[in-house]
Amino acid sequence: MKPVTAVAVAALLLAGTPLGAAPEEKADKAPVSATPAPTETWSPEEVRSSGSVTVGGVRIPYQAIAGTLIVHPKDHDGDEAKAGDKDAPEASMFYTAYVRTGVPAGSRPVTFLFNGGPGSSTVWLHMGAFGPRRVVTADAGQVTSAPYRTVDNAFSLLDASDLVFIDAPGTGFSRTRGKDKDKAFYGVDQDINAFADFIVQFLTRHGRWSSPKYLFGESYGTMRAAGLTKALQDVDVDLNGVILLSDILNWDLIPDDPQTNPGVDLPYIVSLPTYAATAWYHRRVADRPDDLKAFLAEVERFATTDYALALMQGNALPEAQRQAIAAKLSAYTGLSTAYLLRTNLRIEYGAMQKELLLDQGLTTGTLDTRFTGYTIDPLSKVADYDPQSAAVGAAYVAAFNDYARGTLRYGEGRPYRSGIDIYGSWDYKHQPPGSGKPLIALPNVLPDLAVAMKRNPAMKILVTGGYFDVSTPYYAGRYELSHLPVPPALQANIDYRYYPSGHMVYLHAPSLQAIHDDVAAFIQRSAGGR
Repeated sequence: MKPVTAVAVAALLLAGTPLGAAPEEKADKAPVSATPAPTETWSPEEVRSSGSVTVGGVRIPYQAIAGTLIVHPKDHDGDEAKAGDKDAPEASMFYTAYVRTGVPAGSRPVTFLFNGGPGSSTVWLHMGAFGPRRVVTADAGQVTSAPYRTVDNAFSLLDASDLVFIDAPGTGFSRTRGKDKDKAFYGVDQDINAFADFIVQFLTRHGRWSSPKYLFGESYGTMRAAGLTKALQDVDVDLNGVILLSDILNWDLIPDDPQTNPGVDLPYIVSLPTYAATAWYHRRVADRPDDLKAFLAEVERFATTDYALALMQGNALPEAQRQAIAAKLSAYTGLSTAYLLRTNLRIEYGAMQKELLLDQGLTTGTLDTRFTGYTIDPLSKVADYDPQSAAVGAAYVAAFNDYARGTLRYGEGRPYRSGIDIYGSWDYKHQPPGSGKPLIALPNVLPDLAVAMKRNPAMKILVTGGYFDVSTPYYAGRYELSHLPVPPALQANIDYRYYPSGHMVYLHAPSLQAIHDDVAAFIQRSAGGR
């Protein structure tokens, strides 16, 4: 993709509609440059409370810590006068930590969790997946209406690890200030630096240097997590493991408009299995089989063989073969052969959601194609919105606002921003290992992860995702990790788990239980001498 196109696609994918805040992220589009409210503090703070949650039949008592830490750009020299200079950019990063009581904290695993965007808070993982309380929403159903209901989370990860949910600069209760603050924090490498600074401070402030350490990133958060593996090593922090949910480490795999970026065909190949999964779910597959996994294995073989070879031929593809490939695509995706011929056999991001159920006036979800909503513009080329985000966003934000102020006793008088509209102005340049300067290209953090694994061969990787996620297709994630430049011995450190759900796997209750069990087992296996 061309850089400009990539940013536009990222906006749809990973942002407000989520790939990321979109994915997760229902951005409330708070102005990035808004000045802090008078009640906001610019020194580290914390509010402690206690609670308990029952996981697997075992009651787990915990202490909750809601607070902030102050981080600075990478070139900040640490000088006290400069640190107090209102013109120097800095960020107050909000977090909620849950620490199990009654056990030695120094040797207990600690996991740092974050959503992505770019521009998303971590309300989604916090209130939907692994916090001690979670909001109840309809799975693949209609919009959840107030009053919203929260329950004790029987699948909280507190049984396996202490948890630290972190809001990125400017999101949630996190804030930025100072001259050029957007430039200082809103970019691939700037963001990685801010999180590395935060994690080092947290380990020091809370005495967790000897703990087994983990990262859990979702969506754009997986790019952050992969970049952090090396960035943390550079400040002498080794990780036991990294969990990637709905990963996107190489943005060259996003299927944008083929008319604006001809000749780049790989994104359409790795996205096809998810398109087929979507058609299978909505019963638009010809001779639909009962076994989804077997069906997807068949589609993956077609995508990487006959389909890939056909796309590589471009305009030289014989007409008879073009017709045959279109017919096969139609059988797998439920889209008409005539439509697929008009698209030149390439299904761009957003088109599948718009076209599949057009005859019913419905659009499928982006983050989770099991969801459907009324089509806004039947004549549009791609989907106008994400029905999944529309269905659950308000419930998550309302639940956390009540929980933060009523249970954590934090945030009175301060607005909580589920997301901010910064993906369009995000600095996507990244300086990979071995490069003398940031590259003018789509970001790719696979080199960072490869270097980190070579430096620390004990570090393990768990890759997870949902079959019905168009924003970060599961097969694209598997493809990129299969091209990680590491030797076979280190490739064995990567494990894969996929679920019959979407981008936010945890919206589907059986998948929430499954991913909890997989992540808990992963932590238990890799936590050193425990």
